Amino acid sequence: MTTDTPQSTDLHTDLHAQWLALRDRLQAKRLLDGPGASLSLRIPGQPAMWVGTADDAAPRRVSWDPRTAPGAQAPQDLHAMVYRHRDDAGAVAWGGGVFGHRLADVGGVLPQVFDEQARHLGPMGAPAADLTEAAQALQAGGQVQLLQGRPLCLGMTATRLALNTELFEKCAKAYVLAAASGGPVRPLPWLVRRVANGRLRKDRRAAVARWAQGLLPQEAKGY
Repeated sequence: MTTDTPQSTDLHTDLHAQWLALRDRLQAKRLLDGPGASLSLRIPGQPAMWVGTADDAAPRRVSWDPRTAPGAQAPQDLHAMVYRHRDDAGAVAWGGGVFGHRLADVGGVLPQVFDEQARHLGPMGAPAADLTEAAQALQAGGQVQLLQGRPLCLGMTATRLALNTELFEKCAKAYVLAAASGGPVRPLPWLVRRVANGRLRKDRRAAVARWAQGLLPQEAKGY
């Protein structure tokens, strides 16, 4: 994995600016917390990304070998692992907020209990202790999971990542408080989950096709 000199193009300039704006948005809402919290945006048409920690003044442009398994040099290896295993992902954040962290205290998996959650976050994978377990959990197709006790959130675009991160924290808050109270928490009816998850899969397929063409995915519209 290497750190490259950024090319002077409108796309690179735009993605660099998007990274800074997204980092500031998540930090302002306390959704990129914890030591080593990090953020990345994938670059179309090549195995590369803008990546950095929440404390970095600016991201670095880093490329990776798609054929090589990740090492252990966070944050770039963590983010490269996601892009290797999820062809739909265009943005990744690892950090989360207060209630996302507390989810680990109530099993580490958020059931699909809200319509918007099922539509945009999908089924949550099992908690992972390391990158190998995280890669396996990502195959469930969801947009969020716990890695070492902290939310690892995916999005097909920078905007979708921001919305997914905010949505997950809101749903985690409701679920953690309900679970802590001892009250019953029931998932959505299976048909609702099937329809909502199907729409998410459709968005993911469209994103995979766009990345394969070297293009940024289009933003999802409506429910």
